[in-house]
Amino acid sequence: MNEPLHPALLPLGLRDLLPQDAATEALVVGRMMAVLDGYGYQRVKPPLVEFEDNLLAGAGAAMASETFRLMDPVSQRMIGIRADMTPQVARIAATRLKNAARPLRLSYAGQVLRVRGSQLRPERQIGQVGAELIGADGAAADVEAIAIAVETLTILGIARLSVDLTLPRLVPAICEAHGIDGDTGDEIRAALDHKDAARLAATGASAAALLGRLLASAGPVRTALPALAALDLPPAAAAERARLGEVVGLLHEAVPELRITIDPVENRGFEYHTGISFSVFARGGRAELGRGGRYVAGNGQHEAEPATGFTLYTDTVLAVVPAPEQPSRIFVPAGLTLDEGRRLRAAGWITVTGLVALTDIPGEARRLACSHAVIDGKIVALAEARDQVGVEVEGR
Repeated sequence: MNEPLHPALLPLGLRDLLPQDAATEALVVGRMMAVLDGYGYQRVKPPLVEFEDNLLAGAGAAMASETFRLMDPVSQRMIGIRADMTPQVARIAATRLKNAARPLRLSYAGQVLRVRGSQLRPERQIGQVGAELIGADGAAADVEAIAIAVETLTILGIARLSVDLTLPRLVPAICEAHGIDGDTGDEIRAALDHKDAARLAATGASAAALLGRLLASAGPVRTALPALAALDLPPAAAAERARLGEVVGLLHEAVPELRITIDPVENRGFEYHTGISFSVFARGGRAELGRGGRYVAGNGQHEAEPATGFTLYTDTVLAVVPAPEQPSRIFVPAGLTLDEGRRLRAAGWITVTGLVALTDIPGEARRLACSHAVIDGKIVALAEARDQVGVEVEGR
């Protein structure tokens, strides 16, 4: 434990992004934020850390076990490093923007840090891009969040997207109607999380048969909706089912090509959600590209508001997005004027400028990973450098 660490060694779940990957991430995030901006979602930028009491209030309480905490040496109060940006945006809406017109559309992009990773997502530092629609309670708001999330990913060139819909309050409504709580409720939740039908039958008490049919109903929307419709649900659960049907109908109209599946018992990662929620997947991806859904915005100190939204994860998005075309790099030898360099950059080149006079310009250009070089006032492709074939630099 006392041996010196290698300077490149990082804590588990953290990593460096090297030039090409970092450039791709910046480009992808910029394109995603442009989509959200186009739909009227105004960008906000919450701080990296907040006072623990505020950060973990309201919806943020669900992230308590994932939040790093430390003592602020200035205020002598405990602060937390954000593990999710949605509760922060909800706080901003309830405080700084409490008088703004509703529905309020806000977007964000940034990094979060979590205490531990998961099997599918071992990263503990995660890039998030997201949008929150606050102050709207209808099915149209649910559909807007899902449709914009899908469009944001589609514009990046990600094909064969699918959305998995879930109802985090459906199982609690059934358990409440059957008087199930405490340890039995926890056992049921664990069985459902692991899709363990045998364990569910043994622990489901009076709701075992209904919950078993609910578990078996998961699947493509064309089979899941009829299976759910056949269930005799208590009133609160039936209302959740009706909302699901309304959202599916509107979603078919808004994004007819979208593949939809339903898992009515999925709850992991949706602990603070209160209605229609969803995950977005791409064929071949190792984990969900993003997730979202309905929740209550407010931290207990301000009036609660209905809200929905989504968060896209840049690490999993980057794993499936087609590699963007990078601008060509051109070596500019020492002595070229600043105006000539500006003209090259304006034309879309990335310029790499030499600092000393050189005799082997092509060799130096290749060493610095440039595909072209300015030689004798001409733009020359390195494959043609020996023959000095090229075009004049504009303005010379």
